[in-house]
Amino acid sequence: MSNEVRNQEPKSLWNNFANLNAVPRASKKEEEVIAFIKAFGESLALHTVVDHIGNVIIKKPATKGMENRKTVVLQSHLDMVHQKNNDTDFDFATQGIKMIVQDDWIKADGTTLGADNGIGVASIMALLESKDIPHPPMEALFTIDEETGMTGALELKGGYLDADIMLNLDTEDDDELTIGCAGGIDITATGTYKEVDTTTDHSSFSLTIKGLSGGHSGMEIHKGLGNSNKLMNRILTEIGNELSISIHSIDGGGLRNAIPRESVATISVKTNLISKLEEIVSQSGIALVDEHTTTDPNLEVVLHPVEFVEKCIEPTFSHRFLKAVYACPSGIYRMSPDIADLVQTSNNLARVLIKDGKYQVLCLTRSSVDSEKMDLAQAIKSTFELIDASVAYSGDYPGWTPRPNDGIVTIMKDLYKELFDEEAHVYACHAGLECGILGTNYPEMEMISFGPNIRGAHSPDERVQISSVQKYWGFLLETLKRIPVKG
Repeated sequence: MSNEVRNQEPKSLWNNFANLNAVPRASKKEEEVIAFIKAFGESLALHTVVDHIGNVIIKKPATKGMENRKTVVLQSHLDMVHQKNNDTDFDFATQGIKMIVQDDWIKADGTTLGADNGIGVASIMALLESKDIPHPPMEALFTIDEETGMTGALELKGGYLDADIMLNLDTEDDDELTIGCAGGIDITATGTYKEVDTTTDHSSFSLTIKGLSGGHSGMEIHKGLGNSNKLMNRILTEIGNELSISIHSIDGGGLRNAIPRESVATISVKTNLISKLEEIVSQSGIALVDEHTTTDPNLEVVLHPVEFVEKCIEPTFSHRFLKAVYACPSGIYRMSPDIADLVQTSNNLARVLIKDGKYQVLCLTRSSVDSEKMDLAQAIKSTFELIDASVAYSGDYPGWTPRPNDGIVTIMKDLYKELFDEEAHVYACHAGLECGILGTNYPEMEMISFGPNIRGAHSPDERVQISSVQKYWGFLLETLKRIPVKG
């Protein structure tokens, strides 16, 4: 499968992508990929530095005749989101990504592909090793932990980079030039609860929600995709409205930046009410499937018996917990009043885990307006404090304020029109890009983000379009030729 990917054009990019995808690179576990990139730079006899946090900086002199151009830094992040389907047998820590070519697309076999941001990383590697591609003085910045906290960007110190222009290669539509993005903050609610005995006249069941589409909690939050944590909470509440229910555990979602696709709850009801439970679950499942036919066509709600569970959540607390999760905002909170079709503020209810006397709820709140981001964060904090949860903020990072009149924006906008005979979409996105953070130490640097068509990022449906990579690659090479002379 890897050979078929390597044979795509441009071969230098795809070969580096295949090499990269053989290396484990989960967020906060990037030791192997840091060593991989460091060794790559050193093998080319290029100036290579790893900073105190793990970012890798590689510098390459200009090609002949371009020495007087402005210096450009090409930036991508090394980590990828590790997500797989429940029925996929795969170990990210020991196995390379199994890639599949399907018509004009490359995807993975039941896992995330790592095109986000591996295509950007591979592009930079191809430029660093090239001997015949014209380019100005060039710096490569490979950051770490972009997906779960932007740690690499936040920890990068001033003085490492000399560039005047940054090309961030982390946009996922090939007709877009991104010049701004949302900031974000992680919210974690935790607490404990009392367990009680499940009465022996009860029978236990596993209730599963699966098959949701999932996706990027920033770029795809506007699509109305189903959130497994919200849907599970809804069904449990509907059951509880008609039956006395004992809840033993709920385990849904995973990473903060991925819209949750699956949730499993273990519950018990009186044995003589099993048929009523089955009826409620069936009716609720039919309603959810009908509501999500367009966005989540593979949604399933499954109930099946399990061995009797002896302990359950104290009923009063389980009722309060469901109320809190019900009240927690999820999805779009406010659209931008200034930029058409741009989500301004949102929240992803990413993880709900309650089991063995402890609970944890994880959210990622995003906004291009910092004050509104914190207002929504405060609303979520207040919701869970009402059930006596301990609520903590972490990973707060700023947005990226658009500067549409920067020189690189004009150059690339005009070049796009020249190459493709259409206007590029110059806009700000709701995802979190590293440009705003990096700009705090390099405030005068002009920045822009672009990339090929990537769909389903942060989910096992992730795929990248081959023809779009070719378009993007040509655009990137021509952009490097157009970098202006130093003023």
